[in-house]
Amino acid sequence: MTLAPKWVPVWLAIAFLASGCNPPGKPTLPQTSGRPEDLKDFDALYSSNCAACHGKDGTLGPAPPLNDPLFLRIVPDAELVRVITEGRAGTPMAPFDHSKGGPLTTAQVKILAAGLKTKWGTPGVMTDVPGYALAPGGNSEDGMMTFMMACASCHGENGKGGKSGEQRVGAINDPAYLALSSNQALRRYIITGRPDLGMPSYNEKTNRPHNFKTLTAQDVADLTSLLDSWRSPATK
Repeated sequence: MTLAPKWVPVWLAIAFLASGCNPPGKPTLPQTSGRPEDLKDFDALYSSNCAACHGKDGTLGPAPPLNDPLFLRIVPDAELVRVITEGRAGTPMAPFDHSKGGPLTTAQVKILAAGLKTKWGTPGVMTDVPGYALAPGGNSEDGMMTFMMACASCHGENGKGGKSGEQRVGAINDPAYLALSSNQALRRYIITGRPDLGMPSYNEKTNRPHNFKTLTAQDVADLTSLLDSWRSPATK
């Protein structure tokens, strides 16, 4: 047994040992009972359940970015809760609520949904942006005309891939990509773009022709219909 140096009071050494020897400034884990279902910290829940797909900071993951203020302003709170609860059928997004076979309690699902908007969202309501939810009435032929005006300069003719400056832009008319992307996700990208990858949103002119005009709700529906028409019949 090693005795404390003579110049250290015995009571101070005992107090230090009793504290768990946690040096000053060292971060501590969220205080819980130790049971996973009692974890209430957003950052810890996000890190262990979302970051692998959506990115450590909500961007640049294989799944859609969540650190996107425009997306978080247009997606309804209830929709965030629903998707985390149920997952998204036909995509790698699995259910997370216990009731659907997932690892989280309903309370933890709500903490994640609310925390996304608190951490990365901006307050306020946008009235000039096309709605988030899928809308009927899209026309793929009109969508092709809009695509040539708003998208082809980067994504290439018929969406087979192109360039934006010196940067290669991937194909979106691609069976594998479309098989992994729901129509809702495609609509979301048309509206919000991919700010983490430099893709402009529905009203941004960056990397677009000089005659580009802000996409309307009908334009968004038409483009979504066009992308859906490019799917392999086996994935429809």
